[in-house]
Amino acid sequence: MAGVSKTSVEIDRDIAARAADILGTATLRDTIDAALREIIDARRRLELIAMLSEPGRFDFGTAEDAWGGDG
Repeated sequence: MAGVSKTSVEIDRDIAARAADILGTATLRDTIDAALREIIDARRRLELIAMLSEPGRFDFGTAEDAWGGDG
C-alpha cells in the first residue's frame, strides 16, 4: 500500500478501547486510522467555521432568499 509505513509504538489499550467504542471500529489499526482522520476532519470543520464567520464572506440572507425564504 502506498503511503503506509510500519512502526512500533506503545498504545494505552484502555484509551484505544474507548476510542474504538466511540468510532465504531473493531481493530486497533482501524481505530488509529479513524482517530487520525477525525483529527484532520475536525481541523477542516474549524477552518470552515472560521471562513464562514469572516465578515462579508457569506450572506445568510441571500442564501435564505435562494431557497424561497421570507427573508
